[in-house]
Amino acid sequence: MPTILVVDDNPKMLNMLRRTLIYAGYDVLTADSGQQALTLAQSQRPDAIVLDWLMPGIDGLEVARRVSKADSIPMIMLTARDALEDKVTGLDSGADDYLVKPFEPDELLARIRALLRRTTPTDGESVLTYDSLSLDPVTRDVRRDERLITLSPKEFDLLSYFMRHPRRVLTRERLLEEVWGYDFGGDANVLEVYVGHLRTKLEANDEPRLIQTVRGVGYVLRQTEEIES
Repeated sequence: MPTILVVDDNPKMLNMLRRTLIYAGYDVLTADSGQQALTLAQSQRPDAIVLDWLMPGIDGLEVARRVSKADSIPMIMLTARDALEDKVTGLDSGADDYLVKPFEPDELLARIRALLRRTTPTDGESVLTYDSLSLDPVTRDVRRDERLITLSPKEFDLLSYFMRHPRRVLTRERLLEEVWGYDFGGDANVLEVYVGHLRTKLEANDEPRLIQTVRGVGYVLRQTEEIES
């Protein structure tokens, strides 16, 4: 079974999470500080990390930033913060998912299962290409022509989904469900923020726009000249 690293400075929460995951069949590592979490992430390389945001010293955001720079371990951020800007901050730090406290243990387990499915590449999976874009699902390299583009984990997942469905209009609801794995609190603004991030990075050298808005519906990966008037 996969190994999950659980990080929380609250002993009661840490113990509850550990027991929930062990009962579900996972191997569990625990850390009660950001520094301990970084040490275990490097030495043990768990399959996923469940990470509390608010901790003294090195908080969850900093742990996520450091882990995502060094590795591709998927992470779920736990926090009582539920504002849009907090969700975006958590995801931008490198977390793949965001769960607001209080939550039901079954929801956390469902999120972990979905996260592991989405972040496990298939060996030998082909490089995806569209126009001047290329995306390697295994190495997670993204290029536009020869320019290497650095994406956060969630930006990568979103672009990957677009590139698996080129020229197909994708509704906001479908993107939230397929990329985030659930209805992200009904907050489609998160999707709009990430589309904006992708456009900024993909068009950094004034390249033509590839992610087009379909007003009132969603988005489509399509060259401008392919859009019907």
